[in-house]
Formats: sequence, C-alpha cells, structure tokens
Amino acid sequence: MSKTTYRLAVLATAASLFFVNVNAFASETDDRIESSIKQSYVFKTYLRGDDIKVKSTDSVVTLTGTVSDDSHRLLAEDTVASLPGIKNFDNKLEVKGDNPAQYSDMWLSIKVQSTLMFYRSLSATKIEVLATNGIITLRGEATSTAQKDLATEYTKDIEGVKDVKNEMTLSPVVKKLGEKTLGHKIDVIGEVIDDASITALVKTTLLYHRSTSALKTIVETKEGVVSLAGKAKNSAEKELATKFVSDVHGVKMVLNNMTIE
Repeated sequence: MSKTTYRLAVLATAASLFFVNVNAFASETDDRIESSIKQSYVFKTYLRGDDIKVKSTDSVVTLTGTVSDDSHRLLAEDTVASLPGIKNFDNKLEVKGDNPAQYSDMWLSIKVQSTLMFYRSLSATKIEVLATNGIITLRGEATSTAQKDLATEYTKDIEGVKDVKNEMTLSPVVKKLGEKTLGHKIDVIGEVIDDASITALVKTTLLYHRSTSALKTIVETKEGVVSLAGKAKNSAEKELATKFVSDVHGVKMVLNNMTIE
C-alpha cells in the first residue's frame, strides 16, 4: 500500500469515526431534550391527562397529539420554548373535541379554573368554577377570609370575567399559626419545579389577566428567580405584575425590571 493510499485510508477512518461520534452526540442530546420536556413540572402536573407525543430531531422539537383545550396547547408550547438547548419547535397539538368559543361560559370556566391552579396560595383549595353570561361563581372551602378574598381578586381580573360571586365557605379546620398551605409545601418539600415550567406558568398567568395581558413582558427564570422586562403603563400595572408572578408555583423571587412608559 502506497503512502498516499494509506493516508487516505486513515483520513476516511477518522472521518467515519467523527460522523459516528457526532451522530451519537446528537442522539444523546435529543434524548435529553425529550426527557426534559416529559419530566417538566408542567407536563407532569397540568398536562398529564393529555395525549402528547414529543419528538426531538437535531434539537428541533415537534409536539403531536391532542390536548383537552387551547390553554393546554399554549402551556405546552411555552414550556418547550423556555427549555435550553432547543433550536426550534413545531406545535402540532390539536384540541380534542370541540374547542369552546372564545368568551363563552365554557371557555371562561376553563380559563378561570386553570389560572387559579397556578397560584400557590389557592392550590390547596378545591375551587368549583361556574360561569353564567360572563359572571363567575366560586364554590368550595377556603382556609381563611384572606384566601377567599384573594380568589375573588384574582378571578375578577381574568380577561372576560364580568363579575364574581364568591360562595366559598370557610373551612372549620383552623390552620395553626405559621403553618404553610399545601401549595407552599409543594414548593418547599415537593418535587423540584424546573425553570422552563415556571416561565410557562408566569407567561400564561400574565396573559390571562386583563391588567397584564397587554403588557409585552419578557420573562426569564433562573433557579426559581423570575426576571421581568418590558414596559408598563404605570406603577400600578408593574406592581400588579409582581404580585401575580410572586404567587405562581415555584417562584422564589421576582426581579421586576419593567420600565414605566
């Protein structure tokens, strides 16, 4: 074998090994991305009842399958978009059955129910949500008057809600002074809530509230600390954004860097 032929053979072998290693690395990366999505807090908690298939190819993610309503489709999309290492994504999820018309009572009931579940202060309470001509009726048990008032406040500010009738009763079980609610316990001793899920929950929360839906807010999360950027019309809007975000599951701190127009 001549020296030239030998060198070409060595180069061909090296190139072959290089492409094998590159493909193996890409495959491992795609496996990691798919696992991260499936194990995210949003997918394991809020989307666990949906039929979602996740496929990553060269770090480009495709979501297929069905979800119960459009809010779940948006939540899945925001979670994937917030995960590191993803080059792009294609959301092909379809809503199972008939999607309720926007601002219909069914649509509003789902929206209110979903939003209230995002808040740690209310997650321990099984709140029944009924909608009639845009008027929301809340039923269930609250652990305190403050919690009941907070449920009313949050619901009133959700886009599309005309009025709120809070028929929640106070629980006869008195919570010990300083004891954390179930929602707080989930954040403290339960499963770790990943940053991508927190970002998705925060974005959806701000979108669903009329006071913050028009704000073009940039949301970033690092180790549970949420940074908000963008513009608010006034200090009241900025403060309200901080209040909503501070109560979302997994949020440890809010850094509101929004500027006032």
